[in-house]
Amino acid sequence: MSYVNGKDVLPPRLLEELQGYIQGELLYIPKKSEQRVRWGENSGSRQEIASRNAEIYCSHSEGCSVNELQKRYHLSEESIRKIISKMRLAMNR
Repeated sequence: MSYVNGKDVLPPRLLEELQGYIQGELLYIPKKSEQRVRWGENSGSRQEIASRNAEIYCSHSEGCSVNELQKRYHLSEESIRKIISKMRLAMNR
């Protein structure tokens, strides 16, 4: 996120109206909801985690223990169990 000076991008009347509410402060103006992307979509992190979770579920289905998966993926027992549970629900839908 970069800083943009309001006087460089806003019409003078709008800038004057905003100055009635806030002056000399930073103001964040969020994107419209239809323009937002979900976390990790631009960086590819969301897909990487989805692939990892599918691997965890598949390995567990093939007999790999939760303890082994903890060590392999460096996650807590609770995290591994949540992943397995969520993947199981998704597969049964």
